[in-house]
Amino acid sequence: MELEGRLVDASNTTLRAFVTADGVTVRCVYKPIRGERPLWDFPDGTLAGREVAAYAVSEATGWDVVPPTVLRDGPLGPGACQLWVDEVENERVGFVAADALPPGWLTIAAAQDDDGEAYLLAHADDVALQRMALFDVVINNADRKGGHVLNLADGSLRGVDHGVCFHVDNKLRTVLWGWVGRPVPPDERGVLQGLRGDLDGELGARLHELLAADEVAATAERLDRLLTAGVFPRPRPGRPAVPWPPI
Repeated sequence: MELEGRLVDASNTTLRAFVTADGVTVRCVYKPIRGERPLWDFPDGTLAGREVAAYAVSEATGWDVVPPTVLRDGPLGPGACQLWVDEVENERVGFVAADALPPGWLTIAAAQDDDGEAYLLAHADDVALQRMALFDVVINNADRKGGHVLNLADGSLRGVDHGVCFHVDNKLRTVLWGWVGRPVPPDERGVLQGLRGDLDGELGARLHELLAADEVAATAERLDRLLTAGVFPRPRPGRPAVPWPPI
């Protein structure tokens, strides 16, 4: 691994690097465990494993929500190593003027800027974002900001920054609330049913290598509740539903 530079806006040590194997070199994001800031609600030194666990769940769904992510030793010790994704300027989540909501977009919240201008926090109504929203419910993503949704040149989406996921308590904080109360589409429900079976098999075994046993059990319980309800969940009262900052 050859370090290229640091992403200074990240809350934890996050480095861009090149990794080479079998004569192939690619750019990656490297997050060493020793650079993780302590959190009051997540055990120290576990964020890298959660990043890899999120990729394992993504792979099991076949939705390609998370770029390839592995645990790898690097110049600053072991950490999460994720394939770098080049994004394009084609946002599907963000703030828009209150009188200029794009067709087909769903409103999440109203806001004002420092000058009192009215805006809406909103996102597109499309299948890729729907799948990402369901994925976040399953992994209990506590930090789905708009900036964590990357648009690729081929029109697909990827999600990044999954270090604060898989907590046993409900911590879902996301900007993807546009489908609250709507039925989960049949195709996506079928994938989730398959995922539930995988949790009792190979996927569950892999998650036990990366997470605590009660966190794996809580993942299965969340998936069971989602399948039983059959609809996109509502925010829990008494706790923030949207991360700050949202973007």
